Amino acid sequence: MSDKPRQPLLLSVFSTFGVGGPQVRFAAIANHFADRFRHVILAMDGDYSCSERLKPDLNVDFWPLDHRRGQAITNRRLFRQILRATHPACLVTYNWGTIEWAMANLPKIARHVHVEDGFGPEEATQQLRRRVWARRILLSNSDVIVPSHQLERLALDVWHLRPGKVHYIANGIDCARFAHAGSEPRVQQDDLPVIGTVAALREEKNLIRLLDAFHLVRANHACRLVICGDGPEREKLVRHAATLGISSDVTFTGHVTDVERVYAGLDIFALSSDTEQMPTSVIEAMAAGLPIVSSDVGDVRTMVAAQNQRFVVPTDARSLAHAIAELLTDETLRREIGAANQARASRDYTGDRMFAAYGAWFGADQAT
Repeated sequence: MSDKPRQPLLLSVFSTFGVGGPQVRFAAIANHFADRFRHVILAMDGDYSCSERLKPDLNVDFWPLDHRRGQAITNRRLFRQILRATHPACLVTYNWGTIEWAMANLPKIARHVHVEDGFGPEEATQQLRRRVWARRILLSNSDVIVPSHQLERLALDVWHLRPGKVHYIANGIDCARFAHAGSEPRVQQDDLPVIGTVAALREEKNLIRLLDAFHLVRANHACRLVICGDGPEREKLVRHAATLGISSDVTFTGHVTDVERVYAGLDIFALSSDTEQMPTSVIEAMAAGLPIVSSDVGDVRTMVAAQNQRFVVPTDARSLAHAIAELLTDETLRREIGAANQARASRDYTGDRMFAAYGAWFGADQAT
């Protein structure tokens, strides 16, 4: 029998473990600390498709969750039973959809870290009062990690959480992976410039706005649009492209695992979301050496290089179209901004910086 202590258990709860920013980040962190932790992952909606991003030899279990939506008291009883049965070193919850677990952990059973990445369409423009109060009360004694300064201010000024309990950790990626892909020769059917985005096809991403902007641009500039990702909005977006008469110039790739190759085929990265905080896709595009055109949401304006900031624009199709069109007409400017973004990403948004910060809060420095 080995004398090696058993790995500490992280009980991680997601509203969904489908492929998205928080889930991909979790996979990167779990893979990095592969021999430091055991994991139990719970998805409130039963979707565990992001498990494809985890190393095959990772010590991880995926548990079914027989809870009842809207039955807070019944769910609290069930969740406390799970907490007592697993006795995790740390309960880690992600975003509003898991807030009932913070309730279930009172009185405290396990150390609790809550990671807040942002909001769905229902809170895209303003906070819901009942949710503000719930966060203020239920997270008051938890450590709360946020990836954007906007969220940090919100947690302190609106939720009134204690400063010592709110921790800003910037998202990070393997920048070399995307820089290398961006250095490969582009393979495409013609020489037309390509605008593209990488996103879960959900309402808050407002890809209708991007299609509308592309329609405006396409009237005066020969170009193509690539939308990489999948989700519930796909059929609606395909229909809208057809209505606009741009279907032949728009490619929907669906879900892609080697997403760095998508960035390598782009000339401009576009983000049209109604709500974001620190989108990983923007960092990936920066690392790939691309200029960014984005709606002015979350921390995007301060994330990109100074030369790129004027292309972070108001949240309307005409503003996006104007910014895209300006970049389409100036290849030298695209290259200059892309190089500045790449340098910024490799300096400030590396995976190593993120791993060190998350590892400290999850207890990796104490795990054996």
